[in-house]
Amino acid sequence: MTTLRLFEYFPNLSKEQQSQFLLLEDLYKDWNKKVNVVSRKDIDELYLRHVLHSLGIAKIQEFSDGAEILDVGTGGGFPGIPLAILFPNVKFTLVDSIGKKIKVVDEVVEGLGLANVKTVNARVEEISGQFDFIVSRAVAAMPTFTHWVKGKIKKESVHERRNGILYLKGGDLKEELKEYRTAQIFNLSDYFSEDFYETKKVVYLPLKFKG
Repeated sequence: MTTLRLFEYFPNLSKEQQSQFLLLEDLYKDWNKKVNVVSRKDIDELYLRHVLHSLGIAKIQEFSDGAEILDVGTGGGFPGIPLAILFPNVKFTLVDSIGKKIKVVDEVVEGLGLANVKTVNARVEEISGQFDFIVSRAVAAMPTFTHWVKGKIKKESVHERRNGILYLKGGDLKEELKEYRTAQIFNLSDYFSEDFYETKKVVYLPLKFKG
């Protein structure tokens, strides 16, 4: 998948945003040689498997200016960095417990000139503060994840959708989500036509997880 396809899915990008998305591949390929944060197969399909996948969250929820978003287990910076490019007036905190991954994220953020990203090398349980939404890419089963982020979601919402978790997941989620009656599942195949997205989903869990 080319960046041109990405620009078709997100047609309102500024020239600066387009430049930043184009720069991502060079930055990641360069840093991946030093610190392996993306698999060899995935680095060749960075826009399909990582960048556009991260932006699937934006098809479900647009973030308002001034909103605060926490990306848990960001790894090499996904979904946080692509979302930070897309929403330059939103504050993103990217957290990972592995220091070498956060080092790569810091370098990519600096290379892109992103002023709206803060990184933290820590476990999410050690993070203070509250956020409008918490985003992540399948770093743990939902019961474990909700335990990690308990108390970190603001009660007052600035969006129409209630504050909560936006989680990128794949496969059959019935068993994992059976306790979460308020969960909503969005199929990314409704937004992106590539085969990769046939089984990919965004799970939205509002602030009160159990109804």
